[in-house]
Amino acid sequence: MSIRESLTEVPDAAAPAAPSTPAPSLAARGLSVTIDGARLLDDVDFEARPGELHALLGPNGAGKSTLLGALAGDVTPSAGTASLDGRPLATWKLRELARVRAVLLQQHEVFFPFTVREVVEMGRAPWRGTAAEDDDERMIAEAMALTDITALASRSVPSLSGGERARAALARVLAQGASTLMLDEPTAALDLKHQEDVMRLARERAASGDTVIVVLHDLNVAAAYADRVTLLQRGRVVASGEPRAVLTAERIAAVYGQAVEVLEHPRTGTPLILPLR
Repeated sequence: MSIRESLTEVPDAAAPAAPSTPAPSLAARGLSVTIDGARLLDDVDFEARPGELHALLGPNGAGKSTLLGALAGDVTPSAGTASLDGRPLATWKLRELARVRAVLLQQHEVFFPFTVREVVEMGRAPWRGTAAEDDDERMIAEAMALTDITALASRSVPSLSGGERARAALARVLAQGASTLMLDEPTAALDLKHQEDVMRLARERAASGDTVIVVLHDLNVAAAYADRVTLLQRGRVVASGEPRAVLTAERIAAVYGQAVEVLEHPRTGTPLILPLR
């Protein structure tokens, strides 16, 4: 499969798609981003649909976080368009955008001595002054329970470990109550149990009808949890489709510069990617 300047769609290996495939909730066409003379994204096409967990993959510097930022409306493209729910991102007001999409950034340091609960409560800010404000207490409590931080509610965030801070940041995003979740390396600082908890939670949100986009480095995690993956290299899309179709040994070796063997998990049948050592 050759590398193109735009989306390279890999045919799904499974059965034909259901006739009622939902329209993309997030879409990019010809998206390019240039910052300080560096071309970080180059003519990218992308789609993410409700009910799917879509993973963005690629080596360091591939453009994963830049693409997520452009899709979130936080990074201004130098060319091309991005839309949310069929509407150009440029036409959304910040407050209404925050009610529809929630973003977890790679960097989520809190330097002021807010408590964990106060940080999670910040996720409800877009709903202030609306009828949805009545749901604040329930949404905050549910988000903290889902991320296993209820016992940390009164702790000062700067006193937490890196993993505990990451979970508090994720709880803030969940409390926001948006139907599109955009998570940039949500498992990076977490131990094994909490990594799996986060990915199961992301999987459940997608299964409930939300659109979930996750930037990941672990190809095995992506293969196990994602419905679709988009593989990036030097700001361009190499391939996009089901994990089994995209994550071939030949393509991974070409993109990452590391020879791998791709096996089938004996119980689940999902691809297992093992470096050749």
